[in-house]
Amino acid sequence: MAKRKSKIWLYVLLGIVFLGLLAAAIYKNKQAPKGIAIQSTTVKKRTIIEKVGASGRIFPETEVKISSDVSGEVVQLYVAEGDSVKAGQLLAKVDPDIYISALERGKAGLNNAKSQAARARALIESNRAQLEQIKVQLNNAQTIYQRNKKLLDDGVISQAEFETAESGFRQLQANLRSAQAQLQSAEQSAKAADYTVKSSEASLKELRTNLRRTTILAPTAGIVSKLNVEKGERVVGTIQMAGTEMMRIANLSIMEAQVEVSENDILTISIGDSADIEVDAYLDNKFKGYVTEIAKSASNINPQGPLTSDQVTNFIVKIRIDPNSYKQLIRPNASYPFRPGMSTSVDIYTNRVDSVLAVPIQSVTVRDLNKKKKDKQENLKEVVFVIQSDSAHITPVELGIQDDDYIQIISGLQLHQKIVQGPYSVVSRKLKDKQRVTEKKKKSEKSDP
Repeated sequence: MAKRKSKIWLYVLLGIVFLGLLAAAIYKNKQAPKGIAIQSTTVKKRTIIEKVGASGRIFPETEVKISSDVSGEVVQLYVAEGDSVKAGQLLAKVDPDIYISALERGKAGLNNAKSQAARARALIESNRAQLEQIKVQLNNAQTIYQRNKKLLDDGVISQAEFETAESGFRQLQANLRSAQAQLQSAEQSAKAADYTVKSSEASLKELRTNLRRTTILAPTAGIVSKLNVEKGERVVGTIQMAGTEMMRIANLSIMEAQVEVSENDILTISIGDSADIEVDAYLDNKFKGYVTEIAKSASNINPQGPLTSDQVTNFIVKIRIDPNSYKQLIRPNASYPFRPGMSTSVDIYTNRVDSVLAVPIQSVTVRDLNKKKKDKQENLKEVVFVIQSDSAHITPVELGIQDDDYIQIISGLQLHQKIVQGPYSVVSRKLKDKQRVTEKKKKSEKSDP
């Protein structure tokens, strides 16, 4: 009998446990989410600042490359890298001996040309005197000729005497024409001699200039940022070819960041846009600057190369660094904190809108709104899922500018509307129009910039 009672109690206990488990399952089923789990947020007004990121290097805004105009050996070098120089300061000397010899030959050539010109002028005077003498003789012969012609008509002289007088007259006329031609020739020779003198003077001026160019002077004040030659080296002058770059003088008080910007972003940048500049050498500092120059041609495209779009096209943008943003780095023994070639990254602020409707970037996705399934043409639109009751409704939106976190809504949404924020995989692929959703714990949102 006791065993039978214990079995009954065992069955009762098992029944109670079963009923408890059944009730727990029913309760859990009622509490389970009835839609896809999402995170939500509301449409708010924010300030959005659009920016373009780029990287590059630091360079002086003004840097002069100095090359010798003449070739030869560097016989004197008066500066070292890092020295401060003034405009007109002597920097180096190229061996002048060959140019001194050339100058002496030029002087001798000029003197010879002047001597030839003097002889030509003397020949002109001699020909003029000879011409005057022939003119006098011709006048006298003409008088005799006319008198003899009258005497011949009167029968006073014979025909032979008249012909002798006429022959002398004709000969003097020929001599006059010859003397005039010789005078013209002498005048032309004198002109040629004058041109030779001018040519020799020009050559001498050029030789003097070449000799003067053996002395290398600083064209501007600044710092010797780069020195490529040593005393005793030979340099090639720019007169013959590209020439040897001897050194560079830079104004390190005005520095700029030169960065490469892709063709997708270059059209959004304008002269005067502000920028934040970070230099690898000063990781804990952020400097201010503004855009001063935008390249019109791509920096990495060879005009002679193939016209393909395989490689990325970049444009150089120059950003002047505001000296006030790094004055804390200037010390008595370090007047110029930046050095040419330092690596840098910049954020160029291209646009700003204040107090506009904005949503997180991950809330926006693209959907095909073509309801006619037979029509194969897609109608892709930017959309946001607006939460109404317990479901998400597709809402097309018109977008504006964006920053790293938020994107401007121009039309399609209203202030304080509740929208789906994430997860991104749900928003971008899984979520459908009018699908039931269940909110889970929200992620903390960033405050307005």
